[in-house]
Amino acid sequence: MYYLELAGEASDETLGIAEAEYAAASAVTRVAPGLATAREIRYDRIQTLAYTHHVSTLIGQTDATKKSAVELLQSTSVEYEHNDDRATESINGSKMASTSGQPTPTVAVRAQNVRSTADISTASVERALGDVLVSNGCDIDLEEPVYELRACFADDICLLGWAINSVSTAFGSRAPTDRPFFQPGSMAPRDARAYVNLAAGPTLPDATVLDPMVGTGGTLIEAGLIGATVIGSDAQSKMAVGAAQNLDQYLSTQAWNIFKSDATELPLLNDTVDAVIFDVPYGRQSKIAADRLTDLVTGALTEAIRIAPRCVIIADRSYDDIASKVGWTVTAEFEQRVHRSLTRHIHALRRAGAEK
Repeated sequence: MYYLELAGEASDETLGIAEAEYAAASAVTRVAPGLATAREIRYDRIQTLAYTHHVSTLIGQTDATKKSAVELLQSTSVEYEHNDDRATESINGSKMASTSGQPTPTVAVRAQNVRSTADISTASVERALGDVLVSNGCDIDLEEPVYELRACFADDICLLGWAINSVSTAFGSRAPTDRPFFQPGSMAPRDARAYVNLAAGPTLPDATVLDPMVGTGGTLIEAGLIGATVIGSDAQSKMAVGAAQNLDQYLSTQAWNIFKSDATELPLLNDTVDAVIFDVPYGRQSKIAADRLTDLVTGALTEAIRIAPRCVIIADRSYDDIASKVGWTVTAEFEQRVHRSLTRHIHALRRAGAEK
């Protein structure tokens, strides 16, 4: 078993759990604010997640008190899995012993009061758990430890585990305003990454991802950075040219393709991509009449189901009725508040017969 520390706000938890399950884990279950457990993980995909920032092997769960955390650590023998090399460490023994026969590794303890929901002193917990490790022959190294013990407290529970990975993503360095081509309303990189994982997660990193309303190319930038082959199109020449400029900057070492095309009439053969993702033009921004917007979404979803088994559509309203009429199964739908006048509706769609 493993546990995930979720990124973002409380309102992002449902999206974060779904993203992790689609792209990097199985049986993901929320257990407390900002925390979820998982039965299995894909080690190669942890670093691609947008709304998970730590993954640990789960030693156990207990009450959210220092005493309970210490007792759990003292009484537990755990299997620790790291980078696919398995080793067993016993806290019960006189030392933390490794089956690899290597010297006792250095350890750091990190305690978190997740979203400040627990009545706990993290500094006190770190000292107490560190004392347990030291008494069993471990060396503490807070700068470059071999192992990291993480104790996460949320509400009335504590999860204890050995860190596998922390997700280090430079979302801030890819701000939409820093791109060669920028337009107001561009999607934040973290959100774009999450939507890519929702759409293409089961087939990453070998997926081919299409955005038929490519805009400034933010979704495809994130898809390309996590290994996908990316294709984009836009009905406006200005957007297609601008998106190409942005992809040229961020995906300069890999192949990509941008072309001008209407999303309702794509020059692509059936079943040529793994996932389609598009952000519907918002009515007031795009000045598209309501009936024309409905026709656009219907046509785009009809084309998407022809060329791909999975799709994620982002809009300022729900389109699950249209998606269902076209033939998609709506596997998940989320609402994400962006600001006072905009709430995004994210639809995860799957064609009949596609792998779950």
